[in-house]
Amino acid sequence: MIYDVQINGKNHRLELTRADKGWRCRVDGCEAIVNAISARHDVLSLLIAGKTYEVKRESSATDIYLWVNGVRYTAEVRDPRSWRSRRGAASNEAGPKKLLAPMPGKVVRVLIQAEQAVEAGQSILVVEAMKMQNEIKSPKKGTVQKIVAAEGTNVNAGDVLAIVE
Repeated sequence: MIYDVQINGKNHRLELTRADKGWRCRVDGCEAIVNAISARHDVLSLLIAGKTYEVKRESSATDIYLWVNGVRYTAEVRDPRSWRSRRGAASNEAGPKKLLAPMPGKVVRVLIQAEQAVEAGQSILVVEAMKMQNEIKSPKKGTVQKIVAAEGTNVNAGDVLAIVE
């Protein structure tokens, strides 16, 4: 999996692949093996080269923050495969908009039902990937035309999850 990540305004390329004892993680060309365990909701315990890190995820209506051993970072994660299509779709508010899975994962919650009105930025589904829950939000004000993915469904990056008209 490849992601474009922005931490405190600086862009990075993150590549993740499964390894024997965790994940092979390459950030901007530097590689490390990362052992990650979900300590509790929105908290990961990481072991990297013998050193431990506690990573807490905090989100507001507009931003995501990561706390790493007590230091707060502003974070934005994008899957380049779906980012191109979302960026193009966001430029035109007219017509139905497809909500795409940003990364491979599992739909753990459906928060809005079909034919229900939504506001721009309102959460519609929650997809869990790598033990992190990601809210999939409406790109515009409108009505949920269709919920394509049900709770418990495994999805791939770029799969259509819902349609907002």
